[in-house]
Amino acid sequence: MSGIVFKNVVKRYGTGPAAALAVKGVSFEVPKSTLTTILGPSGCGKTTILRMIAGLELPTSGQVFIDGREVTTLGPAERNVSMMFQSYALFPHMSVLDNVMYGLKMSGVDKASAAARAEAALRGVGLVGFDARLPSELSGGQQQRVALARALVLEPAVLLFDEPLSNLDARLRRDMREEIRALQQRLGLTVAYVTHDQSEALAVSDQIIVMDHGVIAQAGTPPELYEHPASAFVAGFMGDALLLPGTALADGQVQLGPLLIAPRRAVPAGAVKVAVRPEAWRIGTAGSGLPATLRKSAYLGGAVEYTFETALGSILAISRDAQTPLDVGKLVGLTLGSQGVSVVAA
Repeated sequence: MSGIVFKNVVKRYGTGPAAALAVKGVSFEVPKSTLTTILGPSGCGKTTILRMIAGLELPTSGQVFIDGREVTTLGPAERNVSMMFQSYALFPHMSVLDNVMYGLKMSGVDKASAAARAEAALRGVGLVGFDARLPSELSGGQQQRVALARALVLEPAVLLFDEPLSNLDARLRRDMREEIRALQQRLGLTVAYVTHDQSEALAVSDQIIVMDHGVIAQAGTPPELYEHPASAFVAGFMGDALLLPGTALADGQVQLGPLLIAPRRAVPAGAVKVAVRPEAWRIGTAGSGLPATLRKSAYLGGAVEYTFETALGSILAISRDAQTPLDVGKLVGLTLGSQGVSVVAA
């Protein structure tokens, strides 16, 4: 059974021909007990889609289904959906336990049952013993866990996340995305997750939907979108790829400067774009491959980030050999590995 289904959904703000179209005839499916990330730059329509799943916005046209039931015109209270906001939206004057109990009490659950369910939810997110604390006495990660427990305690059919990790530091963001993914899989939750962070989407998703100006640019599994982008936009958005002009030859190979590439999917002869991610470049000796001069280097701990000047323009490459860094000004030859290279239409 499908957890969430959109059928030709349009969202227009205002009336008349000049009214802004935020979502333009979008159709997709989030299978039950899976996590789908809606990914895209600011203003692409991803948060509007999430709000239409929640019932906080109603579609201008089209249909929305949750667990096989049409909910297009229903309000949030009629949808069995919980949403976790970017700000967490905790009540500052309430204890952790009272924050988690709040939705249950508003739904008419008696106090003793609500408290027992809230305590169980707090155990599930690793916050045993925090019941009496106020939100101001918690770290950012602990506040996020409280917000997650408050969403989970309602036992929703669908759980929604709107940029849930954007307020956390890098280490905590990594820990919490792993925790959200583990909870989703353990409890079999149907989750729609909005972010603009590509690495976050790749790490947690069963399916990724990339949005561009109110339409779906591509939908698929993380490996499909990373290795086989359908357009230059998707290629550039997934993993900081550099888009370079190339030529598809009649024999099936692609010419990129002095380099020849064997694309994993056949492309018609003519002008193409080659999307190359920094980790795809191989750094060799001068006189081989694409001639390059090192202009900048940055030590990243376990790797070194290099910026080379080449006939194709400035190229960013990442080397895992951090023990023997190159000197600025060194001449090298760049070649390409098989991973991290995609060919798309020009």
